[in-house]
Amino acid sequence: MSIEKRYDFVFLFDVKDGNPNGDPDAGNLPRIDPETGMGLVTDVCLKRKVRNFVQIVKNNDECHDIFIREKGILNQLIDEAHEQESVKNKEKGEKTEAARQYMCRRYYDIRTFGAVMTTGKNAGQVRGPVQLTFSRSIDPVITLEHSITRMAVTNEKDASETGDNRTMGRKFTVPYGLYRCHGFVSPHFAQQTGFDEADLELFWQALVNMFEQDRAAARGQMSARGLYVFEHSNNLGDAPADSLFKRIHIAKKDGVDLVRDFEDYVVEVNEQELGATKLLRKLG
Repeated sequence: MSIEKRYDFVFLFDVKDGNPNGDPDAGNLPRIDPETGMGLVTDVCLKRKVRNFVQIVKNNDECHDIFIREKGILNQLIDEAHEQESVKNKEKGEKTEAARQYMCRRYYDIRTFGAVMTTGKNAGQVRGPVQLTFSRSIDPVITLEHSITRMAVTNEKDASETGDNRTMGRKFTVPYGLYRCHGFVSPHFAQQTGFDEADLELFWQALVNMFEQDRAAARGQMSARGLYVFEHSNNLGDAPADSLFKRIHIAKKDGVDLVRDFEDYVVEVNEQELGATKLLRKLG
């Protein structure tokens, strides 16, 4: 049974001495807003981590497989849907819808985030109930460039006659940044994909724990710091999302000029006069 209520949420996470989301068009530098200096992390980056977490926890079981996976060939998976008995026995005009329903049932990320499946045998296009914004840092971040040395070369041609086979490289980090992401869960689109309460709870679990399963030297130390979920009383919602997001206020503590830790911030949550909307603290 698909979810019946609308949800809006604020997700906080931070990075220390790492690159949370490199920009391939800028030599893999951490993404920033060039006008304000605020750090950015794309929605695609966070969705990848959610997918990876679900793969680990559910081990690709029948209803929690992942469609967008590393080195995957999407058209092969779409073709597999058309080979299912519930699809191939349908009339020609009904096969696309039957394939779409099969893909939603099997793949967690399709019924959560949606997918375009018209690239091979047509399985339709799905608009997912869970949508994320770009994450933006609370304060401007500084991008640092570090020289690194490797005490080896790739091949014999590059080897030095003196035996000094050191090669140089670059590594980019943000000393510290606290990022804020806004998200939305639509019951209307959940009905179309079959996204249910169990799927929603798995999504909250992924946001809170996904960084613990995604460690890498390049990303430094990344941690989930807050997940504030506004649960509406109905499918249309009780208040605009923007008015709810403004209830989560984050600022530097008095006397702090240079932020280098989450403890340098104070998070204030206004829970007064929420009406029928409930604030569910999943973290923070």
